[in-house]
Parts: sequence; structure tokens; C-alpha cells
Amino acid sequence: MSTEREKPKPVAQHRLQRIRQEGMNSLHTSHQLTQSNVAVNCGWGRLIFGNTFESPEKLVEVMRSEKADQRDIAFYVRDPHVVLAQSPQEFFLDPSHTYRLDLAIYRPASMSRQGFHIRRLSTKTDADAINVIMAERGMVPVPPDFFWSARDASKVTMLVAEDAQTGEIWGSVMGVDHSKAFEDPERGSSLWCLAVSPSAPHRGVGESLVRRLAEQYQARGAAYMDLSVLHDNDKAIALYEKLGFRRVNVFAVKRKNQINERLFVGDKEETGLNPYAKIIVDEAWRRGIQVEVIDAAGGLFRLSYGGRTIRCRESLTDLTSAVTLSICDDKRLTRRIVKAAGVRVPAQIDANADEADLRTFLQEVGAVVVKPARGEQGKGIAVGISDYDAMLEAIERAKAVCQDVLLEEYFEGQDLRLVVINDRMVASALRLPARIVGDGMSTIRELIEKQSRRRSAATGGESTIPLDKETERCIAEAGYGLDDCLPSCEELVVRKTANLHTGGTIVDVTDQVHPTLIEAAVKAARAIDIPVTGIDLMIKDHRKPDYVFIEDNERPGLANHEPQPTAERFIDLLFPRSLPASVRQELKNKQES
Repeated sequence: MSTEREKPKPVAQHRLQRIRQEGMNSLHTSHQLTQSNVAVNCGWGRLIFGNTFESPEKLVEVMRSEKADQRDIAFYVRDPHVVLAQSPQEFFLDPSHTYRLDLAIYRPASMSRQGFHIRRLSTKTDADAINVIMAERGMVPVPPDFFWSARDASKVTMLVAEDAQTGEIWGSVMGVDHSKAFEDPERGSSLWCLAVSPSAPHRGVGESLVRRLAEQYQARGAAYMDLSVLHDNDKAIALYEKLGFRRVNVFAVKRKNQINERLFVGDKEETGLNPYAKIIVDEAWRRGIQVEVIDAAGGLFRLSYGGRTIRCRESLTDLTSAVTLSICDDKRLTRRIVKAAGVRVPAQIDANADEADLRTFLQEVGAVVVKPARGEQGKGIAVGISDYDAMLEAIERAKAVCQDVLLEEYFEGQDLRLVVINDRMVASALRLPARIVGDGMSTIRELIEKQSRRRSAATGGESTIPLDKETERCIAEAGYGLDDCLPSCEELVVRKTANLHTGGTIVDVTDQVHPTLIEAAVKAARAIDIPVTGIDLMIKDHRKPDYVFIEDNERPGLANHEPQPTAERFIDLLFPRSLPASVRQELKNKQES
């Protein structure tokens, strides 16, 4: 083969040279910049233009001022390896590719999409909808007031995709005009935070948002539009390449923080742990705590840090004594202990009492809760029974779980779970019993099976609705049978217990709980002497002080209360020195003040 044949053609040579040099124009320009050390507030963090910084030291100094719960991005960093060398334990090279759209040759789509339109963000409702979508996509939310008080609209543009019929917002995108940001001689622009709701019923929402932003900057005279996309986001990369974006040699540097964690720690070891153990293990890894899985199926693992080792079974640890466990295991003993501490408890009687005593008790309280003296996850519990024969049947079912059965006064209301860690309430949630909604066609059995499959999928198999005698009893009380068709839009509660494991759902009310309820939960935890617990109260309203104590859970499911910081406070208890020194000092100052 001749030498001439091996040489690239002139056109190919030109293309290769342009690809090599194109990304560098944004880093090294022959023009004198009129502004230096430029950082644009984008709400989710700052877009720091690395090419406007005179030295790596100054860039590092600015990046260290990143605010809590935000994510700064240093883009167009000239010498990323030099920046990282300043503090490799603090910063990392973002594993994303940069793509560029040449706006001089970009052409709009020949046909517009139907069913939605693209417009600028204009209302608070738009801002709230954007944050919902960003949360669904695991992105950093933007404080709503940013759009009205802090955003420089000439620099930062927000577009939304609005449903033409319903007005719902299905997607959003942010753009930054580099000419407005720092009088960029290259006349660049960039795209950030493209997000489309997973529930969007229309095709092409993301593509339409990208195109509209590109057309806006093209009209302003911008030369190109850049974006950063994770190296393994194949679907997004395919979209951008379809629209004419090409990869360029531009790099980003980020600060190591909890938001960016998955980008710099790499793939975590697959543990096989359930969600209740995994949330704790993930927080331990985040802090550099050694994790050893002992038995994944049982949720058992060992944590080690600074010479200290603690075994855990989900949220149950070596810190909970055997005596405390024995108290929690016996609901009669638990009741006596917390009652002595001043916590309100319901009237109670042993199911083995004489018939006359049982009838008298039922008559006095009106309705009862039948529960095994030992057990968990709502097994064997029947709620709100007012008929004597039905009570006897429920007692027999409960004995299948534990031979010792208790009858308690039924306190009509809602089930409130308060997670108490180290004598502090960390999270509170209303636990709602399983319910279905009729469609006018399906039987109650079919509706339960469908709802049960959805709950199982949403909880990793932890939550299902049992088709058992207790479910049949609750349905019969409402005047139906399992094979009856439930009228359209009619709601039916199919269980009285609100346990997650029997199909219940939870609603976070941490910031709304009445102080009396918090005080009762902390009193109960202290009386039992348990460091991590879930206290269950029956209440009329979580904003009012009325309650009765139901039970204590020595192994509460911390994952059920996200986004409350249950796992963080759990690890704080086990390994207080795993907190950064600055945070420990701040907490110490608060305690002393």
C-alpha cells in the first residue's frame, strides 16, 4: 500500500484538527478577558468558569466556599490535574463528557411536537413543579425564591415544557449565556439540568427543550452551546448526538460531598442487604466506616471505625442490651414500664381471663385490639373488634403467632410512628392502613392483588397486603366480600393495622408533631432504656396532644422515613467521631450555649 493512501484526506485532516482544538478555545483564548474569577449562581450551586481564573490556588479557594446542600461545578478548567493536586482528598475530576453544538450550522426541527409547548418559567407553580421533577430524577433542588430574587435572568434562562391541555409541567432545562456572565469573547453558552418527568405522557419533551434553548442562544448570536453529560448516560448521549452535538476536550472539577458521592467512590459492593440495612451501610461507606456483611438475608453486618466495632441487625445494635430486648419482646412488660414513666397507655386485659371478665371489658371499652403478647410487623393483630364472638376468633388467630394474647382498649384514630435515636426524635410519620379504590369493573380481590403488587415493587418486596381472615373481616365490616365489585372511585380500607408489612403506607409529619407527642416518645424510650427505637402512638391528630402508647419497636425501619436523616443520626450515635471536626465543634457549641 502506498504512503499516499495512508495519509488522511484534507477534509478528514481538517475535521480531526478542529475536534482537537475546538475544546481548547474555551480554555485558552487570545482575547483579554474583562472579568476574572467568575461564578454564576444557578440555584442548585454555582457554575464556576475555570477559564477565568488566573491560578489553580484561587480556583480551589472559591470552590471551598461551596454552600451546604449545593453542588458547584468548575467548568472549562485549564489544568484539572494541577487543580486536583492542590487537594486530592477534597476534589475530583467529574466523570462526564462535554458535548458542543455548533450554532452556526444548527437547523431547527422541521416539525414541532404536539400536546405540549415550551415557554419560559413564569410562576411559583412552575418553580415548584421543576423541583418535583428534579427530585424524581435525583437532582439537586433549587430554592424557589432563587427564581424571583437571586436569579440574573440575563445570564440564566429557565424553560419549561407545559401540557397544552392540563397545564402540567413535564420538563425543564436551564441555560447560561457566557457573554452575559463574563463577556465571553468566544460567545459561548451552555445547557444544564435537563429534566423530564418519568410520568410525562408525551414523546420528545427533552429534545424540544434542548432545541428551544439552542434556538434562543442562536438568536442571541452565540457561537455554540455546551453541555456536560455522565459518561455512561447512553440515552442522553444518543439524543445529543442525534441533534448534532459533538464531544470536545473540556473538563469539570467538583468538590467531594454527599451529593457527588456516587461519582467519586465508584460502584459499591453489592451486599444483598434489604433496604433497612442498606440505608445504614450506605451512610457508613459515605463516612469511610468499614463494613463487613455477616449475613445479608438476616440484615446482619459489622461496622468498624477508629478501633471500635459494633454489630448491627438493621437498626438493632450491640448498644441495645439483652434486658432492653426482653422488655420490648413482652408487650405487657413494656406497657407497665412506660406507664410508670408517666406515658398514657390504654386499658388492657389478658385474653386468658374468665369469660365474664372478657365480656365486661369489651362492654366497658366498646371495641378492642387483639394482639399477641410477643410478635412484630403487625402479625396476628386485629383492630376495632366490638363483637364478642369475633373477638374470640381473633384471639385464636393471634395464638398462631404467640400463645399469650392481650386485649387492649381500642383508641380510634391514626397510627403515629416516632423514631427516637439517642433520646431525640429524628422522624415522625403517620402510618396509614392499606386501602384500595374501586374502578367499577374489578373485584375487591383483584384490586387488592394489584395494589399489593405495586406496594411490593415500591418497597423491594417488604410491603404486601395479606389475603387472610383479618382482611376478609375488615372488608365484611364495610358490607362487601372479596369477590364483590367495588364501585368506581369508592375507597375501601382493607386492613385496620397500618404496618408497612401488611400493605400500609406512611406520610412524613416530622415538622408538624405536637411537642406532647414527642415528649411521650422520648419518655418511653428513656424508660425502656433503648438507644434506637420506633415508638407507636395512637392519636386523634398529630398536631394535638391526645394520644395513647401502643408499643415500642426495637428495630425500626429507618429507610421508611427518608428523606429525614435517620441513618445519619444512627451513625452519629454509633461513631460520633466519624462526623467532621467542624460539625462536632458546632454541635458542642450548641450544647454549651
